[in-house]
Amino acid sequence: MANIILFDNEVRDRLLPLTYTRPTCELRVGMLRIREKWERWLQGSIAYITQDYLAEKFPVEHGKDNYIINGSVMPSPQLVRLIRQMDYNEAFLRGEELIVARLDEEQIERLIEDDDIGELRGYELEGTDYIKLDNIWDIYRLNARAIEDDFKLLTRGRTSETLSDSNRVVGPRDRIFLEEGARAECCTFNTEAGPVYIGKDALLMEGCLIRGGLAVGEGAVIKMGAKIYGATTIGPYCRAGGEINNSVLMAYSNKGHEGYLGNSVIGEWCNLGADTNVSNLKNSYEEARLWSYTEERFVPTGQQFCGLFMGDHSRAGINTMFNTGTVVGICCNIYGEGFPRNFIPSFSMGGKNGLQTFSTAKAFEAAERMMARRNTGLDIPERLILLRIFEDTARFRRWEKSR
Repeated sequence: MANIILFDNEVRDRLLPLTYTRPTCELRVGMLRIREKWERWLQGSIAYITQDYLAEKFPVEHGKDNYIINGSVMPSPQLVRLIRQMDYNEAFLRGEELIVARLDEEQIERLIEDDDIGELRGYELEGTDYIKLDNIWDIYRLNARAIEDDFKLLTRGRTSETLSDSNRVVGPRDRIFLEEGARAECCTFNTEAGPVYIGKDALLMEGCLIRGGLAVGEGAVIKMGAKIYGATTIGPYCRAGGEINNSVLMAYSNKGHEGYLGNSVIGEWCNLGADTNVSNLKNSYEEARLWSYTEERFVPTGQQFCGLFMGDHSRAGINTMFNTGTVVGICCNIYGEGFPRNFIPSFSMGGKNGLQTFSTAKAFEAAERMMARRNTGLDIPERLILLRIFEDTARFRRWEKSR
């Protein structure tokens, strides 16, 4: 198989703060990361073309035959068939945006060194069925379709582990799939609107009320009495409780207590304290506006329902209230009464009554304590990435300039 290289383009900036710490293709939509979907569909390993400061952790490798694929695009049977029929120097486009190209070794080296691949034979992908992220809210908006696609991909030709008779199922029972070691007792599942996938060694405690589609990652735990509506993803090793609707928790994050989370995307190593609540609908029922890193202002989303977007290693204290359409950056510590502002820059601490800089030393200490609970920690490449983010986001911490 040819080399598969997933690249970032300008869409990456519309997916911040989640893409500060990862290439676009490392975002989880549905059950799998975008990169994992391509690995399974094309049966090959993945390399990356991404931001310079991410390159050590996400390196680029190439060979004589290379497919470069837009990291915001997810595979579909129709798109994969077209890719397998491609010749060298051919490209598929959506308008002027490159979706995929097949390049030889000389072209890929020129692309990496000079950001130039010369003239390609381009073909418009109009009418081809596939899903693609264009804005950060697409992660939850497209999650139902992504869960359906991943469920088919992961379960085709396989047999589920047995679901205990203590559970009640409304809808087709074959729309529930348990991996080895997955456990669920005394839960209610409704699969009429979407499937339920429960990953290896995941645990659903007694009394959970589940409406598909739902993806539960490996080692994740859903607490007693949780109420989860589709389309929701609880990523690997997350803890989930309370009420959750149409949201994505990427991995290793906790929303383990009562409180509401809706139409939201939470990065990795985040924690929402007990009774944290997120508004996903304005009292006026108006269209939600969201902070744009590209325009550095709040922009219309076209969405009536829009909740919280939180970058990696951020956390909220108990009883925190987030307003409709809130963006929280990387390594933030939010606490206190009332609603904090709708845009909280990376490396901030505080809340409604004001923000101050959350120093890298303190941020790293907090991250290390949380990660130690999962027997891991920050390695040197990750620390360097976070230090770069601290520098790049300084302009948003405007209080620093006034000192």
